[in-house]
This record gives sequence, C-alpha cells and structure tokens, in this order.
Amino acid sequence: MSHNGFFGTFGGKYVAEVLRKPLDDLEIAFDKAMQDPSFLEELRTLQRDFIGRPTPLYFAENATKILGGAQIYIKMEGLAHTGAHKINNALGQALLAKKMGKTRIIAETGAGQHGLATAAACAKLGLPCEVFMGEVDVRRQQPNVAAMEMYGAKVISVKSGSKTLKDAINEAMRDWAAHFDNTHYLIGSALGPAPFPDMVRFFQSVIGKEVQEQSQERHLDIAALCACVGGGSNAIGFFAPFIDKDAPRLIGAEAGGIGPGQNENAVRMSGSAAKDGIVHGYKSRFLLDDDGQVAETRSISAGLDYPGIGPQLADLGKNGRIEFRAITDNQALEALQFFAKNEGILFAMESAHAGAVALQIAKEIPKDKAIIINMSGRGDKDIFITSPVFRPFEWEQFLQSELDRLKQGTDIHYAESLPTNLKKELENK
Repeated sequence: MSHNGFFGTFGGKYVAEVLRKPLDDLEIAFDKAMQDPSFLEELRTLQRDFIGRPTPLYFAENATKILGGAQIYIKMEGLAHTGAHKINNALGQALLAKKMGKTRIIAETGAGQHGLATAAACAKLGLPCEVFMGEVDVRRQQPNVAAMEMYGAKVISVKSGSKTLKDAINEAMRDWAAHFDNTHYLIGSALGPAPFPDMVRFFQSVIGKEVQEQSQERHLDIAALCACVGGGSNAIGFFAPFIDKDAPRLIGAEAGGIGPGQNENAVRMSGSAAKDGIVHGYKSRFLLDDDGQVAETRSISAGLDYPGIGPQLADLGKNGRIEFRAITDNQALEALQFFAKNEGILFAMESAHAGAVALQIAKEIPKDKAIIINMSGRGDKDIFITSPVFRPFEWEQFLQSELDRLKQGTDIHYAESLPTNLKKELENK
C-alpha cells in the first residue's frame, strides 16, 4: 500500500480543488469495501463466473526445448473475458462505483482493451458508459471500438494533442471534474492521483495471487517474472505478491519503439530521457520535452505508448526491485511470431514485449528454474497492426475488396441486413 498516497517520492494527489473531495470519497469507499466480506464475495463470484478466473498457467514446452534454458510458463490473461487483464480492474471499480451510488461511468483507453473491459463490465452491472479514446488509437483499434459500441458504450474520439492515450486521459479528467456527483472515472492503469494506484493494484493482484498458488502446486522454482509496462496495471498486479520478497527477479518490458532517439519510443525507466514530473494528477517518471511538456512517444503497441509510468512501479524501479528493459517494435514482432508458431498462442503486441524479454534471458537461467510471462492480452485485437507487417500485399487487397463491396453494394444480403440509418449513410457516400 502507499503511504498517504505516496510510494517513496512518487504518487500523490495533485489535482484541482474541485476533485479533492471526490477522490477523498473514493478512498473512503474503497477502504470500506476492502473490509466488507459481502463486497469481496460478490467480486469473487463475478471474477469466477463473468471473467472466467482463474486463468491457466501454461507450460510452454516447445519454447522451453527450443531455447534450451529455463522452463517457460505463460500466465494466460488473454483467456479472461474480453481478451485481456483489463477486465479485472474494470469490473472491480465498476462494482465499487455502483455501491457508491454512481449512475455513470467514464473511462480512457489506448489499445482499446480497457475501454472494451469497462464497456462489458458496465453492461453486466447496468451502468451507462462513455469511453474517451485518441483519434489515432480509434483508427488502429477499430475492432475494439466496434466491440465497445456493441456493449452499449459511447466511444468519444479525442482529436487534441497527439490524439493518443495521454490526450484521452486529459479529456476524461475534464469530464469527471464537471460531473463527479453522479460519475465515476474508471482509470485503467495503476496511475493517476491517489487512491487509483492502490485500487488498480488490488483489483489486478488476482493475477499474481493465482500465479503464486499455481506455481506452488507445481513446485516451480521461479527465477523471473516478465511483464510489459505501459502505465503498468498488468505488471503491478502480476508482481504484487512478490514485491516484498528478494526473489524472483521482476522484469518490466518498456516500449523501445523504433529506436533510442527522442519521440521514437516510450522508455521511461530503462533509459535516461525521462524526468521526474507531475502529470495527470500524480508524480512519477515522464518523458518531457525541454519546456516541461509531455513529449511525443512511439510504439507499435497502442497500450505501451503512454509517456509516464505508475508511481509504485517508478519507485520500485528506482530502488532496484524491478528491472526494466527496452524492447523494440521488431523484437516484439519476433516474439509474437515465435510463440505463435511454436506454442499456438497469439500474444497481444503489448504482451509480446514481455515475451521478448523471456527470449533474451531464457538461456542464462538453469533448466530447473522457471520464467513466467504475463500474457496480458491476446493478439486478435492487433490484426490491423500486424497484418500490414506480415502480409502487406494480401492485407491491402482484402481491405480494398471490402471497401469496394461496401461502396458498390454488391453483397445484396449484407446490404439488406443493414439497419435503415446505415443503408442511407452508404447510399449518400
């Protein structure tokens, strides 16, 4: 837990006065819920029946043989409902908000997985939901946008700034400040003003607790845990039960992007470009320009291009408990292919960064020890990112044929099945 909202020098509650009471009320409600057996039992039941917990701890036997070092295990969070770890936190916060009497949920999203999870949780709990998403991310994560809307959420495209996650957070914060009486802002990562980092870690710690139990059942000697780190929700939940121990190694994979230069990556901890700063209501390590403004970032994975990192992760990195490595786009793509071809498992691009770390260290570790990768999400959401890389000609042909079919109305059955408003829209085009 934080100490008065701080993890060492990082964290805090740096917000406008209008948001201090809502945050204080949220902290009181969260602390109360953590002591309420009925809340915790309802949460456990939803985790089991709605999310599908526990998720498997899978032995990657083929990968282990090929690499010739440590035993490789994969925590299969991609098998959780909605396809990623994000549902753990989204469901927990939405349930808490409902208990608080909130009647509207807002969220931000980058890769779309948090927005998708929030939309699903709100549909389950009967809460209206609006999701802020950068225009750039809306374009590259259309499958998730479509799914959010299917769950009944309204997706708001943010056109300011770099039009990515940081701008979506800005807009969500503005909305919350104007409507906090009836609205809960469901932050998707272990960042933001207190008590959000503690809340998100708690709801995501179900991952690490399961890993602890599953590895004990198999008598695994864990040498390292590998997780990708954007804001850090999957990592802090995965690492949570092990943080206060001397072992295993905890390794966070950051987005190395296309290179080490400015605006080419999202490396906050493993490089020297980041600075201490206060952004989005908390103090941490951020990529800032010479004027102290948030710098542009770059990553093939929409979920890792956030310019900051959760305050607890920043503190643990500063103190040496967590190692951080920069994984380039190409290294992540190689890891994606490796686990797909050798294990039949398609990692999300974010998770592939963690997989790349395991590939780097496997041979250094004895065969009687284990490396566990947190596969924070599955890769079907990334088809619009990976297909142009692996099969560009075929993908271009497919997209063009789809556009032609929609414009020309050649598929009569498809056209007849469209709602009236969409038919008119296509006719006008």
